[in-house]
Amino acid sequence: MTTTSLRLVAHAHTGALRRAVFGAGDDDLDEGGRRAALALTAGPDRRGPLGTVDVCLTSPASAAVQTAYAIGLHPTVDAALADCDYAGWAGQSLADVGAREPEALRQWQDVPEAAPHGGESLAALRDRVGGWLDTRLAPGVRVAAVTHPMVIRVAIGHALRLPMAALPRLDVAPLAVVRLSRYGSRWQLQFTAPQVGSGPADRMPGAPDHG
Repeated sequence: MTTTSLRLVAHAHTGALRRAVFGAGDDDLDEGGRRAALALTAGPDRRGPLGTVDVCLTSPASAAVQTAYAIGLHPTVDAALADCDYAGWAGQSLADVGAREPEALRQWQDVPEAAPHGGESLAALRDRVGGWLDTRLAPGVRVAAVTHPMVIRVAIGHALRLPMAALPRLDVAPLAVVRLSRYGSRWQLQFTAPQVGSGPADRMPGAPDHG
């Protein structure tokens, strides 16, 4: 049986990501994020933690594209890997939204189909990313996809058939690598740690800090 092999890579730090801003990947990498991404290619083969990659895809966001180049890959932009469309909340911090629209924020956190910001709901994001996982990856090709923590969370949720309520429990650090392999219709998940630490784990807005 031919295996589909996928490495999901979370983009490196941006200043907005450090401030827990919605749509943080639209910014360029900050200096710390760039250094951490460059360090992943250390070693004689410059493959870092990804192994051999046949195709690299990225979100259209600057942070994802810059991360791919920094780790030595030559990416092709794929719109299906874009971050959630936060519309009216884009560029605003979780704290600011919570102070101004506490009920809307609670609705967004508790109801997957809700989109109080006027953009894309988490349920719609999962449908988009799940469709990409199920239909857009060629068997036998080793793919690296550089994208956003939220996209990686919903991809894991789709692959493992997790309830949406489980997503806040998935912490995805900048430059974390998640390996997914598909055998027929069944996905298998393996986490691998980055070779170089990249700072505190990014958390889904509103998720508890597990320390």
